[in-house]
Amino acid sequence: MTQTSMQQRNDFDKIRVLSGAQLKYLAFLSMLIDHVNKALIYPNLNGGIMLYISNLFDILGRIAFPLFAFFVVEGYFKTKSLTKYLLNLILFGIISEVPFDMFTSGTFYNPRFNNVMFSLALCLITIWIIDTLKTKMPRILWYFISLLIVAIMCFVAMLLSVDYDYHAIIIVYLLYAFYNKLVLSVILGYLSIIKEFWAFLGFGFILMYNGERGKQSKILNYCFYPVHLLILGALRMWLNI
Repeated sequence: MTQTSMQQRNDFDKIRVLSGAQLKYLAFLSMLIDHVNKALIYPNLNGGIMLYISNLFDILGRIAFPLFAFFVVEGYFKTKSLTKYLLNLILFGIISEVPFDMFTSGTFYNPRFNNVMFSLALCLITIWIIDTLKTKMPRILWYFISLLIVAIMCFVAMLLSVDYDYHAIIIVYLLYAFYNKLVLSVILGYLSIIKEFWAFLGFGFILMYNGERGKQSKILNYCFYPVHLLILGALRMWLNI
């Protein structure tokens, strides 16, 4: 490695200051801001200062999903049990569905839109299948089959109407495929959802990950999503908005 490339690497390492826990709780905060905006502010917008607040919340709310997508890939490579990880995502997807429907539609059941836990579960299944096939066929064939699997799972995501639909599958696949080239994976991931312009904030925070797990609460990690949706959904139904 040349002195120049070593210097560039050292300069890049200086921004890697956030642990997995810090990034995850930043994503939770971003999600909460976004969901408060959608559940309580959107229905009452009538111009004025509330419009500016809503626009700011929209920007801050774009941080969350790139981080959650990144941690699916991190979880795939680092979890002790992929089966348990997948089952937890599906279980909390089921638990979260009624609160999610309350939050999004003000009803207890809306089959036309399903929560992000199912999106993340589909993403995990996608890269699990692709990675399992990696050592079982020639690399060129593997690339072709991988893209075919991604296309099929994108269709499944749209068919099931999960949050972020096919974008979730593509982002997680790119973060997986270029896992050892973080900057490239972040750039490609952002380009795949560039219509969400402010998502670059979330992808930018990925570059600040220092590789350390940090102190986390498993209960908070899984319960935050359904609990905050339940509270916001109940408020929306109570206020009839």
